[in-house]
Amino acid sequence: MRISWKQWSQSGAPWVWINAGAVAISLIMVLGLLGVIAVRGLGHFWPAAVMQADYINEAGQHESLIGESVSTELVPAARLRDAGVPLNTDKTEVSRTLLKTGNRDLFGGDFRWVLSDHLQQIRYPSLLMTLERREWGNFYGLPRQLLEGGKPVASFTGSDSNPQNEQSWQRLQQHIERSLAIHHQIVQIEKVEIGAINAQIERLRLQQRSLQLQGEASPAALAEIDVERDQAQRAYQQLQDKLTRLYQQANRDILVVEAANGKQLNIALDKIVRAYRPNAMHLGQKISFYVSKLWEFLSAEPREANTEGGIYPAIFGTVMMVILMTLFVTPCGVIAAVYMREYARQGLLTRILRIAVNNLAGVPSIVYGVFGLGFFVYFLGGSIDQLFFRAALPSPTFGTPGLLWASLTLALLTLPVVIVATEEGLSRIPRSVREGSLALGATKWETLWRVVLPMASPAMMTGVILAVARAAGEVAPLMLVGVVKLAPSLPVDGNFPYVHLDQKFMHLGFHIYDVGFQSPNVEAARPLVYATALLLVIVIALLNFAAVSIRNHLREKYRALEI
Repeated sequence: MRISWKQWSQSGAPWVWINAGAVAISLIMVLGLLGVIAVRGLGHFWPAAVMQADYINEAGQHESLIGESVSTELVPAARLRDAGVPLNTDKTEVSRTLLKTGNRDLFGGDFRWVLSDHLQQIRYPSLLMTLERREWGNFYGLPRQLLEGGKPVASFTGSDSNPQNEQSWQRLQQHIERSLAIHHQIVQIEKVEIGAINAQIERLRLQQRSLQLQGEASPAALAEIDVERDQAQRAYQQLQDKLTRLYQQANRDILVVEAANGKQLNIALDKIVRAYRPNAMHLGQKISFYVSKLWEFLSAEPREANTEGGIYPAIFGTVMMVILMTLFVTPCGVIAAVYMREYARQGLLTRILRIAVNNLAGVPSIVYGVFGLGFFVYFLGGSIDQLFFRAALPSPTFGTPGLLWASLTLALLTLPVVIVATEEGLSRIPRSVREGSLALGATKWETLWRVVLPMASPAMMTGVILAVARAAGEVAPLMLVGVVKLAPSLPVDGNFPYVHLDQKFMHLGFHIYDVGFQSPNVEAARPLVYATALLLVIVIALLNFAAVSIRNHLREKYRALEI
């Protein structure tokens, strides 16, 4: 049956279609954003082919280039002419290619724009390799010789694979594995074993200082401390000797390489993270390499001013801060909401208080950061130091930005969200439920604890979900109360008290800001910005999914009370 436009519009159907269209557009925009972030971020870990080409530079001279082709774009020819690049007058647009040439220690930069038409004789030799180094970024070039204690043990010829080169490459990989094993031992000693001894020596220093402040520094007590300190210093010296031997072993092997300009240089193997030949890889090897790089990104510490390596400390810091924030904000928000809804007299004062709470949700987050710095760090932390950590002064313990103060600041920032959501949940509990419980002889507290709060728990979890989503993405206040650019040491370790709430930490949101806007190598950092942004979205989604699953469990558990 056909209906007129007037009847169709009066039926309300247009609003249904408009709403459906708005939801569809929103989903497309969100999915599109996530897709762009995923493609640009995850593509960074794929082993790109390394090309070698002859290039006619702006001065008309021929030079050899080696690198990865990152992107190509069309630019107005007039713009390049204004920049001094000689071009034919008939061209209006010119294609140029961004090459990642690496070898920063030789060329002063990792990237270079070249004119696509000036690239000639592009080829992909199978012996071309990429060296990931602990310093100076990637090296692109050809291996020439492997030296063990100054003596050559493997040689490479030409630029393509042959039996001799393959045998030498396998030997190089074995020596790199040996160097990585030694480096792992060095890191274990420096970060874990020496770190534990340093923590013990610092604890003894504070113990001695505390005895002196209390006037209890008897010769016997000081002698006991000196004995422990001597034992710790002897253990420290043993580890130092072991480190010296390991460094000597690590410096044994050297790889002689040849860069694009024909210059040869020596690279110690202990400066190399991995060496690979992307042009010689088949699909299975590339997939295996991609997975290993992705795992390194998730599990390793950052290198090269956060532009290389992984972001595990930032993941750990973000999750731990959100968990602490949740533990702080949930009881405070629920208690405040229960008081305002169940116990406070509903009058002008309560309405003003409710309006104030709602308005707090609109305060800029940086204001909370300033408040946290002034109240939590300087006032509260300084007072704690005066009361409990006098021996450590003038070095502050809690009177400096750290994980505890960042969590409390974000708890304060998200408190209005939890209060409002909890109060909304309490207001939906039917009055008859309360009256029925009271009629059966339960006290008001028993009614609240056993009936009302369980029924309102899904609403509380909704508030917690919203709080987690906002807290995990905040950056501005954290810059004032605890987050730093680089803090590879985790706030949880094997040294007493094991959880170091006074320690500064890394955060995914601040990591994105730092890498994207503070990095000296923007082109190299750009893919990491996308990858870290995608990871931050995933972390927030996982935290929300965990809260949603708890809420659904509570909803099913207390569904019987709603009947």
